[in-house]
Amino acid sequence: MPDPEMNDIKEITEILIKFRDEREWAQFHTAKDLALALNIEAGELLEAFLWKSSDQANPDKVKEELADVLAYALLLAEMYDFDVRRIMLEKIERNARNYPVAKSRGTAKKYTEL
Repeated sequence: MPDPEMNDIKEITEILIKFRDEREWAQFHTAKDLALALNIEAGELLEAFLWKSSDQANPDKVKEELADVLAYALLLAEMYDFDVRRIMLEKIERNARNYPVAKSRGTAKKYTEL
């Protein structure tokens, strides 16, 4: 049973590290290789949508590839000792400044075009 004091992101990251370390894969998990793997898995996620509408994509395939993307992202964040919660909240705050509701509601324009 998960420790109620431990946040979910940290718990998942620790489980990933245990999985990796039991297999002695840390030697392959350089920052560069994790970033490459993340990109490759993101490509596989895109492949689930190729030549289909969003509704036609297989949810099981999307779930599997998204889990791979998230796993590599968490391992990369751990390598740099990033607090995932903090960096996500900082990014959301930065985006809120760049995309004020009054200017960005209902438009896909980049903040430099608002």
